[in-house]
Amino acid sequence: MITKEQVLAAQEKWGNGVVKIGSLKDNRSECESFANDFLDNRYAFDTNTVLFKPTKCEVEQFRPTKAEALSYFIAGDDRACEEDKGFAIQPWTKVRFENSGIILEEDRAIAMGNYFFTDLEGNEAKVEYTFGYKLINNELRIDVHHSSFPYTNPDTIV
Repeated sequence: MITKEQVLAAQEKWGNGVVKIGSLKDNRSECESFANDFLDNRYAFDTNTVLFKPTKCEVEQFRPTKAEALSYFIAGDDRACEEDKGFAIQPWTKVRFENSGIILEEDRAIAMGNYFFTDLEGNEAKVEYTFGYKLINNELRIDVHHSSFPYTNPDTIV
């Protein structure tokens, strides 16, 4: 049975990985190498179908391949999706998860809530997420990733 602690550890590894990618943005080859390893270690692209719907995508909303996920995280001249700017190379200094709930099963877990990305000035961007985790070789790997900005009611905008 997957434990809550395993999910929290997987979230911490994911957040630390996003921060590390951004810290490497000025060394493109090292950044690309780390981002590739990050996707291999955190996601299940090599063993499962991955349902990946990142936050800042309008034209190509869904990214079922590792190449498209890499494009989203680090962009670059050879990016798979033209609209990508490199979400992880913002850079971010911290990622903090606030789980609304976690469902635990034998070899699957699902977590939903908000995560917060802190920029260089200390500002936090709040994003809603759902991550599905699959236990593969004793490691939780993401096979469902959906994130979006919170809804803003146009009637309450001043």
